[in-house]
This record gives sequence, structure tokens and C-alpha cells, in this order.
Amino acid sequence: MARAENKETAGPAARMAAAVAKRLRLKKGWAQEQLGARMGYTGAAISAMECLSQPVSDEMLVKLEEVLGDGTGIFEEMRELVRLEKLPEQFRGYAPIEQKAVSLCLYASHVVHGLFQTEAYARALIAGGYPEPTPERVEELVVGRMARKALFDRKPTCEIELVLDESVLRRPIGSAEIMREQLTHLVECARRRNVNLQVLPLDAGLGGEYAGARGELNLVETPAHDRVTFLEIQGESLLITERAKVSTHTQRYAKIRAQALDPRGSLGLIERLAGELR
Repeated sequence: MARAENKETAGPAARMAAAVAKRLRLKKGWAQEQLGARMGYTGAAISAMECLSQPVSDEMLVKLEEVLGDGTGIFEEMRELVRLEKLPEQFRGYAPIEQKAVSLCLYASHVVHGLFQTEAYARALIAGGYPEPTPERVEELVVGRMARKALFDRKPTCEIELVLDESVLRRPIGSAEIMREQLTHLVECARRRNVNLQVLPLDAGLGGEYAGARGELNLVETPAHDRVTFLEIQGESLLITERAKVSTHTQRYAKIRAQALDPRGSLGLIERLAGELR
């Protein structure tokens, strides 16, 4: 992306981070080169960050906190806001809801759900998208996706259910090694106490009913114990709060889960497929 375009598209959080960093740098009496040397960056990189020709990265915010934060945590607080505004526009409204969820019921039918992706799998998937993203944009999106994983270890605990279509496990993304690592990661996730992972087998429709026919589904229980549905397809998204519709989605998810292999059988299938890639 051109420098002028970066300045125009930089969000409020990135603008504030740049302004605060410049103000604190000047307060200490440091030139851009001096701040850069303390952070492991060039003076040109600091200049680009301050004038927004290259908006602040997550890594740079960590270094700014170490060097300029003086224990205030100000740049650490900005990290979440900056990451949020770098997410795809259609996902920004849902991301905070996901991170505050009491429980999640998820069905993924094409690729591994974003919460469960390894960094290598996510990078291969994002880089191979269309329109083709720049390397910088790929890294922004990978960082944002990996940051979502904090939900697994959050207190209070979020209970997470995921049903994966078997085709997801058999669809190689990136390389055999990347896919093996991804399957191994799914096994590790399945062994978490707050995670229930099941596989909807390829032959689920042989009985004349295939509950997963309508595609991916995200059901969220909020801290107020309301339930909402989030749908995303072809770069578009829909957040549904209407009770009747959410009820239908909840019942459909229950049918998907009922047609899936049990957790032990699902874990065995994933382990077997991972072994085949060794």
C-alpha cells in the first residue's frame, strides 16, 4: 500500500498511538533515531510510524511500552484497539463479542475455524486469498487471528464447542507439514477441559439428512446470557439477534452435533489423519 494511502486509511487507534509515542519521545528529549535505537528500529521506521506512512505494528507497540510506557501500560491497552481496527471490516463488530463470550458453539465446513488455526495454517490461508493481500496485510491479519486465541485461557473460562466437517481435515492448506501441525494442534485443543471438539463425518448424509448443508455457524452466549448468531460468507457478515432466528440456528446446530462422531471417536480420527501426514 502506498504511503499516502496508509495515512488516509490509518484508524483512530493507530493515530492516537502515533501521537502519544511522539509526545512521550519529545518529553524525553529523544530524536527519532535515539528512540529507534532503544527499540531495535531505525529512525526512519519511527518517523514512518509517527507520520502514519507505516502505521504502528503490534510488535512495535510492545517495544513502545517497554521503552516509553514507564509502567503505565498505555501502549499495551492500545494493542487491542489497534488490532481491532486492522481486522477485516465485516469482522470488527463480532470480534469483541467473541472475546467476551460465556460460551461458543461453532460449526466449520470449509476450513479450520479461525480460533483453532495455527499460525502457519492461518498465514497460508490468508496469503492465498483473493484479492491477493500485501505481505504487510497478511501479517496484520495473522497477528489479529492469533490474538483471538487468548479466549482459550481467559478467566472466567469460556466453554467452546466446535464441530468440524471431515472435509476440513482432509483439505490440505499450505503443505503437508503445515496440515500435520494443524491437525496436531486440533488434538491438543480437544484435550482442553473447556473445549469439546467433534467431527461431522463425510457419510453423515447417507441416512437422508445432512444437518450441515447450510454451511458454517457461530452461536454465542453473551455475559448477559443472551444468544446471538454470527454468519460470514464471501467477505460479508451478518450478526443476528432476533430470538426466533437464533433459536432456529441453535436447533440446527444441535442436529449437526448429533450427527457428528462423539468426542473420543473424533479425536481418534484426527490423530489418525495427522499420523498419515508424517
